[in-house]
Amino acid sequence: MRMKRFLALCMILCMVFTLTTGISASAEEAQTADTPVVYFTDDISPEGLVAVYEALNWTPTGKVAVKLSTGEPPASNYLRPELIKNLVQGLDATIVECNTAYGGFRAATAEHYQVAEDHGFTEIADFQILDEDGSKEIPVEGGTHLTGDLVGDHFDDYGSYVILSHFKGHAMAGYGGAIKNISIGLASSRGKVRIHSGGTSDTHWHDELHTEFLESMAEAAKGVSDYLGDRIVYVSVMNRISIDCDCDGYPEEPDIHDIGILASTDPVALDQACLDLVWEADGSESLLERIDELDGLHTLEHAEEIGLGSRTYTLVDINNT
Repeated sequence: MRMKRFLALCMILCMVFTLTTGISASAEEAQTADTPVVYFTDDISPEGLVAVYEALNWTPTGKVAVKLSTGEPPASNYLRPELIKNLVQGLDATIVECNTAYGGFRAATAEHYQVAEDHGFTEIADFQILDEDGSKEIPVEGGTHLTGDLVGDHFDDYGSYVILSHFKGHAMAGYGGAIKNISIGLASSRGKVRIHSGGTSDTHWHDELHTEFLESMAEAAKGVSDYLGDRIVYVSVMNRISIDCDCDGYPEEPDIHDIGILASTDPVALDQACLDLVWEADGSESLLERIDELDGLHTLEHAEEIGLGSRTYTLVDINNT
């Protein structure tokens, strides 16, 4: 019954967003829109990735970091170096990550560097684990659970951040996109525990505090967004969309065909646009069920409530402009 209600809600939301987000909007129309703009291309290639990033017309300042997931071995669906190489090298960027808090091959710094090498990231760019020397706390304003977010101690080594996310499902959050990548993804190992425990601990993981975890992800993301201001942009690749995260070394095979690449300066709008495309895609039932079971939309709801971004957006297909 919950799934039927969820699918009905999805259909209504899709109709609403089709009417209010301007799916056929041109680039010129987008410049005067009152809503955040999300750029889209169905060209999942190195050239398509660069093109959708360039559509943002964003100029980074200082040293540039590209934040992505290195992917848990042996068979996760992390973004392949051959896809991202042109973008990363064009920015003369360093690829950055943080250690995990749940074991595996990426919990310890030395092993995590080895994973980055094994997965080909060190061949295309410099690579750094931001919390290899510990944590740095940044403030969180307007949160219910967090007053501070623990990011990597080397967070300030970089003047600008490109958040390069692989959109997919997630076993706890329902889905993983831009918000997850700047909250859990940019959190230090201790910071990850703080988020997962709903702000109650930096040392003990509390799985039972599920709603608090979802809301803490949004709050940690807002801390990062507020701290960086206009020095951060977001790009999400919708390929190999499994119901499982890249933190799972043995993910389920995707049921959905590859969709495209999206980019925005608003992480809430970007995640919402990705979800809208999933709702419209054939074969999305298993992912929608996972999102529903884990109340994944609540992260977006809370993110909008606390001012991280907007769930209403203007979608611009750069192939048609």
